[in-house]
Amino acid sequence: MNMRAATAAIATAVHPVSLRINTYLINLDRAELRRFRMERLLSEIGIGFERVAAVDGIGISLPRRDFDGQSYLRRHGRKPNPFEIGCYLSHVECARRFLAGNGEFALILEDDLDFDDDFAEVLAAALDHCESWDILRLSTVNSGRKHRVEPLTASRSLAIALTREKGSGAYLINRKAAGWIADGLVPMRLPYDLALDLEFDEGLRACFVDPVPVSQRADRHSQIQAGLSTYRLGRRRPWSVLPYRAAAEVRRFAVRFVRLAALRMRGWNEEPAAAGRLSKR
Repeated sequence: MNMRAATAAIATAVHPVSLRINTYLINLDRAELRRFRMERLLSEIGIGFERVAAVDGIGISLPRRDFDGQSYLRRHGRKPNPFEIGCYLSHVECARRFLAGNGEFALILEDDLDFDDDFAEVLAAALDHCESWDILRLSTVNSGRKHRVEPLTASRSLAIALTREKGSGAYLINRKAAGWIADGLVPMRLPYDLALDLEFDEGLRACFVDPVPVSQRADRHSQIQAGLSTYRLGRRRPWSVLPYRAAAEVRRFAVRFVRLAALRMRGWNEEPAAAGRLSKR
């Protein structure tokens, strides 16, 4: 194949939505099988990406300036998990790389995912509705109810979760959200997925795609979860943890419920207006 034919083949393999999104794949240098698998999956979809070498927990020593151990203990009630810290800092690095360029949106991916067949279609639809979100979560490890507010495709919708959601395997962000992640979430005071789920405290808008198009259970041998019991304090957990969590849940429910109600009312108001325009025709 000559060079011109090879270039054409590559161009046709790239999905158009990939040209509108900066995609970052977090992957440990020593996790080669995960990298090869994700490279194949993303290539099949037609999504180009930049690999971000994950911060390896094996090399992390404390104390360090980007980890607030006292706040982590008061809020989360566990001993520091170096692999959790490495995951957190890897996500922050993705946000910083995104902000260093001129892109409008970033797709952040961990390396233990499976994608539904319509993943690229969902991304394209999400960009068409970008005025509704700053953070769009595409995966979760929870099964809490998602309240739909706006259709995206024939089978999926934008939705709002009123309760805490864990998992940060796949999500879209704009530059405003990236700025918060790169600056407001440093130093680390919570595991990354729990910190990301507090966007409402900064006036950011978060949505889910419902049902989610990405599974975060492709590889069950998570290094963060392995030996998790060794980091738990049990009855020695600080008294401050429960009040902190309760206050966060109340704030989350209140802010997101108001937003949910506003979006639902907007939808109801738009339906009669659309029907009126059709009747005049």
